Amino acid sequence: MRKDNPKLTFDELYEKVCTYITKPEERKLISEAYLFAYEKHFGQKRLTGEDYIIHPLNVAYILSDINADYQTICAAILHDTIEDCDCAYEEIEKPFGKEIADLVNGVTKINKLKFTCDNEAVIANHRKILVGLSEDVRILIIKLADRLHNMRTLWILPEKKQKEKAKETLDILTPIAHRLGMNQIKSELEDLSLRYYKPDVYFSIVEKLNQTRKERDRIVNEMMSKVSELLHKNGIEHQIKGRAKSIYSIYKKLDKGKRFNDIYDLLAMRVYVNTIPECYQALGIVHSKYRPIPKRFKDYIAMPKTNMYQSLHTTVFGLEGYLFEIQIRTYEMDEIAEHGIASHWSYKEHGSNVKASMQSAMEQKLQFFREIMELKEEETNDEAFVKSVQEDVLKDTIYVFTPKGDVIELPQGSTPIDFAYRVHSGVGDTMVGSLVNGNIVPLDYTLNDGDIVKINTNKNSAGPSREWIDMAFTAQAKNKIRSFYNKIDKEEYLKIGTDLLQKEVRKRKIPFAEFYSTDSINEILEEFHMGDLNELYISIGNNKITPLSIVNFYTNDNRTREEILLDKVTKSGSQKIQVKNDIVVEGIDEIKVNIAGCCKPIPGDSIVGYISRGNGINVHRTICPNISDLEERMIDVSWNDPVSKRYATDIFVRATENKDLLLEIISKSSSSDVSIQSINTIQNEGSYMFTLNVLVDNTEKLEKFMNDLRMISSIVQVERVIN
Repeated sequence: MRKDNPKLTFDELYEKVCTYITKPEERKLISEAYLFAYEKHFGQKRLTGEDYIIHPLNVAYILSDINADYQTICAAILHDTIEDCDCAYEEIEKPFGKEIADLVNGVTKINKLKFTCDNEAVIANHRKILVGLSEDVRILIIKLADRLHNMRTLWILPEKKQKEKAKETLDILTPIAHRLGMNQIKSELEDLSLRYYKPDVYFSIVEKLNQTRKERDRIVNEMMSKVSELLHKNGIEHQIKGRAKSIYSIYKKLDKGKRFNDIYDLLAMRVYVNTIPECYQALGIVHSKYRPIPKRFKDYIAMPKTNMYQSLHTTVFGLEGYLFEIQIRTYEMDEIAEHGIASHWSYKEHGSNVKASMQSAMEQKLQFFREIMELKEEETNDEAFVKSVQEDVLKDTIYVFTPKGDVIELPQGSTPIDFAYRVHSGVGDTMVGSLVNGNIVPLDYTLNDGDIVKINTNKNSAGPSREWIDMAFTAQAKNKIRSFYNKIDKEEYLKIGTDLLQKEVRKRKIPFAEFYSTDSINEILEEFHMGDLNELYISIGNNKITPLSIVNFYTNDNRTREEILLDKVTKSGSQKIQVKNDIVVEGIDEIKVNIAGCCKPIPGDSIVGYISRGNGINVHRTICPNISDLEERMIDVSWNDPVSKRYATDIFVRATENKDLLLEIISKSSSSDVSIQSINTIQNEGSYMFTLNVLVDNTEKLEKFMNDLRMISSIVQVERVIN
């Protein structure tokens, strides 16, 4: 594991970047950036005690390892000047140009974000990082280098802060480094994060590696010598190196139940050759001498990963019966494997053909960010957006093919519906069937790595079925199906709202010409905060506002809505009018009815209505403490029979241990016919607490579910929640 260099000088950095940055004007700008940052940071110290300028120098030095361009090196040196030195954007733009200033500003935005256990904050920060800053991928590359140097000096922080930073790095930054193919930075970030997040596990692995190092080194060196001798005999120019397994990758395998002695790719080597044909020749030569293990061969040259990784992988029975993992690649492939998207810098001076291919690869990689931008445009809330990113972008992937051989990347678990919408929205909306590997399959078929998928379409199709939302796996496909129906629903709401308002105007015997005059409509739109008449109609159609309230405003009825409601109750006596399918309200028609979010009543609960100010009737449980002092505005309500749908409510669960607990809870919900919509964890030392938001038919089924939960040995408390 590398260490930071607290004595790094600008001369060392400058000497390094001059090995690949040759233009005098670019070198000069790097020197000017250093002088600017040195002056701005003068007198500032890091927690470690050294001058603050050491940090940006180390960040730039990390980036020089991947031959970062001069703009990125300048931005790395300047990256903390706006945040920590009260330096304005314009102060950087004037001497260094807009491109460098934008990079610095982008990193500044990321560094201002504070990740906490607060769910909403994490959601917002995910969104800002993954969407707001995706226009230039170099911002993320600088951020990764910035975090890497901070992780190298994490020892200075208190243990709690160490764990927070380590977990944040594992959860947010290393998946991004992986997607960008930046394996060298990703591996070091993972090892450092494990070192501080789970130090006992980390040092246990280190100790075991040290105990076996001597024997491993001996057998790997002997195997390397034998393989090298074989390749020389067959005229293959090459280099061969032993490959160290990262501590984090060993931890992940141990965490899946493997024993340390069963991790056979601890014995590993990498062979470098000049050309792609030599990769396959070398593979054949190795297999002719050492027997390969079936199903352990991977050809990532013919089928590269989407992060541009290419290599041949094989595992063979080597010397003394040991298993060896051998990777075979060209030198160019190794550069891409270690630095991923950043590797295009290394080749930009090496000829137009190579440069063009690397720029093409860069564009493919940036498609990752464009897909996120597309998700942002869908009509979805922040929580749904982050779920999209986590499931569609950062999850394990499969690679499937179009009939023409184009590769489509999808998260594991995807269906033909996801494939169709990943190709194009038009393909998804007109899909009528699918074939996988030449066979007709249902639309909820789970795709596998390497499948060839053909989508049958019909331009006269009525569009996607609403049922596809449950059959699709990716949030991207679900959102596009919802978007399709949102447009249809808006048209329906527009028609309903138009009819309802016109009906109310006729009922009150108001001339249409007067009511729909320009001045009248403008006053109504302003009062109800609507942009145009169509928006007003849609709001009426989906019950956000009532036509009665609009007409009352027009006729200048000075009574408040609450007074109108109370007056109706008085005049109607005991007459019951059904306003909603599930709620029966005494004496009131055409009024908005809301289920109270504080106590979340469900069918079977004793309920009461409260006439709110400007928001219709709120229905509470009679035991809700929030209405104990509100008798004047109370109104009788009751549940209809039968009730047409399920309702949501919250349950608090406290347990003494967490092992398999969520699986048991989900299992109990399934057997009790209860749907869990979300599970929120409450941080607390010594016990495990959760709030479950569930959909349920009635109190009888809810009580059965709660009793089933109480039967779980580790659960000590189950209660309904009233906020």
